[in-house]
Amino acid sequence: MKKRFSFFISFCLILLNSNCTISGQDNAELLKEIKRLQSSINNQKHTHDEIIKKIDDVLWYTKVGDIAYIDKVFMSGPPRWKEKSETAEGSGNPVKFWSYVFIPKSADENKKYPLIVYAHGGVHGDMSTYNAHIIRELIAQEYIVVAADYRGSIGYGRTSYENIDYGGLENQDVYASRNYMVENYKFVDKRRIGIMGWSHGGMITLMNLFQYPNDYKVGFAGVPVSDVIARLGYKNPDYAEYFSNDYHIGKTVNEDIKEYRRRSPVWHVDKLQTPLLIHTNTNDEDVNVLEVEHMINALKAANKKFEYKIFENIPGGHSFDRMDQKSATDIRFTIHKFLENHLNPNKPFKSVDDMRKAAYRFN
Repeated sequence: MKKRFSFFISFCLILLNSNCTISGQDNAELLKEIKRLQSSINNQKHTHDEIIKKIDDVLWYTKVGDIAYIDKVFMSGPPRWKEKSETAEGSGNPVKFWSYVFIPKSADENKKYPLIVYAHGGVHGDMSTYNAHIIRELIAQEYIVVAADYRGSIGYGRTSYENIDYGGLENQDVYASRNYMVENYKFVDKRRIGIMGWSHGGMITLMNLFQYPNDYKVGFAGVPVSDVIARLGYKNPDYAEYFSNDYHIGKTVNEDIKEYRRRSPVWHVDKLQTPLLIHTNTNDEDVNVLEVEHMINALKAANKKFEYKIFENIPGGHSFDRMDQKSATDIRFTIHKFLENHLNPNKPFKSVDDMRKAAYRFN
């Protein structure tokens, strides 16, 4: 059906460009019909994403439910950065979104546990079971985990999708999920809260550390998007449309470079106060290593204390330390050890073998 619609729309656009009419139908009427069909196709896409999301939510219980209590909680962040209409009903209301909560089944309500705020990746991504083995590793150490499907995440319909605020208020959504856990779960130790994420999630990690330095004990940013301006310089034009769409920034980099700088962590490095580890990989096919090196060099120039490692051509490219082969899990073990040094989990891993058994059930 989508292919037939796309063919019809392309055919109609050709007719419009040639100033033709069909059966007396003028161009204005034809254009109206094209827009209606485009909207229908767009809505079908979001319906598909919602179905996939519901299926994946069930998979969480299969993949992690043996060791964790799993919940999804509804919360709110700031109002939209840019309302579609200032006079529309609901304009200025807080943006609503869902967050996942993972609590170890071994947890004792009378004790305190460290919290990991987990930021998923993707321009329009979501907290999917792609992350399940990492969540298992965190739960095995008796971390409590919260992971927000912040504004712009897929699986919740067109409105949520178009609430996207990349590098902007999505950071406050993730921070709101942190605060929700502190306010509602008495066994969360507010003195032991870390944040971590890869790619876009690494970017959100950096921005949270920069914006709320007193509220996190430590952070890990894997292959983080660091400079949106540089990123758009090496991505194709279709990628840039995610940002210049009317419901998002609505302007290109050339039209408003200041706005794109505001959304780029590299322009906020002077605010870092929290222990931080950054990983990147020289064969990353998504976040070019030069972009992350720009962040590393900016932090050095600002005389900030942090740790980093530039890996050389590790299999997996952008996903090199999130995959399931031994090279990836060996690297993840070092990430967990870095977090452990600052968050002191109740059951730290003694070896890589212990970590693999936690994630995969068998060595």
